[in-house]
Amino acid sequence: MCPMVPLIFGKDLRTLKTGYGTMISSDTTQVAAMTRAEYDYYKYHPMEEISSWMAQMVKDHPDVVTIVDYGQTYEKRTISLLKIGIESEKRKKAIWMDCGIHAREWIAPAFCQYFVKQILQSYKTDAKIETMMRDMDFYVTPVLNIDGYLYSWKDNTTRLWRKNRSPGPSGDCYGTDLNRNFDANWGTIGVSFNCSSNTYCGTQPVSEPEAQAVTYFVGSRKDDILCFLTIHSYGQLLLVPYGHPNFTAPNYDELMEVGQAAATAIWNVHKKNYTVGSSPDVLYPNSGSSRDWARMQGIPYTYT
Repeated sequence: MCPMVPLIFGKDLRTLKTGYGTMISSDTTQVAAMTRAEYDYYKYHPMEEISSWMAQMVKDHPDVVTIVDYGQTYEKRTISLLKIGIESEKRKKAIWMDCGIHAREWIAPAFCQYFVKQILQSYKTDAKIETMMRDMDFYVTPVLNIDGYLYSWKDNTTRLWRKNRSPGPSGDCYGTDLNRNFDANWGTIGVSFNCSSNTYCGTQPVSEPEAQAVTYFVGSRKDDILCFLTIHSYGQLLLVPYGHPNFTAPNYDELMEVGQAAATAIWNVHKKNYTVGSSPDVLYPNSGSSRDWARMQGIPYTYT
């Protein structure tokens, strides 16, 4: 599971120590899955199977999982998330996680599915996970850019499609990079205004229905959302705001502290080295990302 989650939870709510136990490395309990056959979390699944898997999660865990529809893609497909948490009468904090904003990054939706499996498998036996589930809700979108994801499955010529599928202003090119379309220093750096480019940022901030859906859902709950995680590939990186080199997050030091602790937790379990930093420092500058937008909304912990 994502080590960022227990680290942030413990740091903010003071109910857990900053740290992370070892991941469950083998399935020792019987996990209910689609049609009661074992769902393969170590392969890539087409959208139809992911949608069926989401419905199955609700059937298998009706006390803690619900599906929430919160928008539509350009091609009028419903964007849905899994809301996961133990019901409570008190107002709860929440963690947002989206995968698949870039269509070709198939490992991201695979991670979201694996993350959901891990927490649902372990919350009844792991006291830390149970405490998180009781005190927080998880909003997990397995595939945000559904149109683009479907297009990337079409054939070998479309496998590396990154953007959504809305037509450009001239009508002879397709797709906006959704992670350049949010209202966060939009269009200022690390983008293109050529619709044929992979980093085309759209005609204006939040021009795309997928970005609008996230903006509305998260923006209307921003006071309750403690952490915003947007999952990408590839690269062993934990990126903090902001993508523009001329701006620094007001809690940059704290973001780096939590990020470094998460990177240490990953190393302790998997011996994989994650680099922590802002996008301009460790990758490249950009603008209009969902991570930067979420931080500008006042959500304290936002990471790519």
